[in-house]
This record gives sequence, C-alpha cells and structure tokens, in this order.
Amino acid sequence: MFPGAVPAEPPVGFPQAVLFDRDGTLVVDVPYNGDPARVVPMPTAREAVAAVRAQGIPVGVVSDQSGVGRGVLTWRQVVAVQRRVEDLLGPFALWAVCPHWDEVCDCRKPAPGLVLAACDWLGIPPAQAAVIGDIGADTAAARAAGARGVLVPTPVTLPEEVREAEVFASDLLQAVRLVLPEPAR
Repeated sequence: MFPGAVPAEPPVGFPQAVLFDRDGTLVVDVPYNGDPARVVPMPTAREAVAAVRAQGIPVGVVSDQSGVGRGVLTWRQVVAVQRRVEDLLGPFALWAVCPHWDEVCDCRKPAPGLVLAACDWLGIPPAQAAVIGDIGADTAAARAAGARGVLVPTPVTLPEEVREAEVFASDLLQAVRLVLPEPAR
C-alpha cells in the first residue's frame, strides 16, 4: 500500500458508479489534446477500468475541456480523443465534459456539476459514486457533489492537494481497489 494511503470501507452497495477524470488520470495529460494519436493510457488504467467493469459497475468520465471555450479545441476533436480513449480502454457508460473557460459555470471542477450530471444520467445518488482524479479539483468536485473522491497523485499534483485528500492511492489500480467491494481487492 502507498505510504499514507487510506483504506476505504465502502458503505453497503458502494459504489454504483466509478467516474474517472480523463487527462492525467486515465490518459497521459497532453495539454489541449485534440489529436487521438497522442492518447496514451496511464499506467494501470486498463487494469483499473477492467476491474470496475468486472464488478458490473458502470464507469464514466468527468472531464474539464476548457480548450473548447478558449477556441483551441473543437468538439469534433474532443470527441475524436474520447473515441481513442475508448479504443484503448473500452466503452464508458458516459462522458460528462465541461467546455467552459472564462464563464461562471456549475460544471468546471472543483464545482460539482459534472459529477452531479453524471450521477443523474446514471440514475444514482452522488453518495454512491466514486470519483478518481489526479488533482485537488477532482476530489473537491466529488466532495462538493457528495461523492467519494480518491486522488492519484502525479508530478503535477500539488503537495497541498495530497495533504488535503481524504483518500489517495499510488496508482489507478490501487484507487479502484480502495473503492470496490471486497471480492475485487
């Protein structure tokens, strides 16, 4: 276990969905990536997503894509990258994407809107969702929505984000094991 990782004792029936951040969590973060050829899975991403699916639990993605609002990316590029992620990791039950940059919105993390929208679309209460991400905004969005957040630090994760995380893991597979029911551990 990663030093300082907090073992999770999931509530009964937890989780009913696992929501992953995209860039820096499922795939290597390439700023404003609109090129599917540049999509590379993070270490253990395939295994982590497969472990959730093996439990029959829906997997989704909650992703800020401010490049759309900045005019750096088109929706077509965002969708092309999503398709490549699915080619590499399999299909996701949903993609909740915030395209905003300078507008005040309820969906750009750390606001809870993406998590709430994903849970609403899946028909589950947010308290029964786990959100896994690589920065504090991901876990803050989970907390604000009433979901459980797990931080998987990367070199871009700030030390204070790690200190403030309620639960963190050394990689995606460990993060998933922290939230899945006992047989998956």
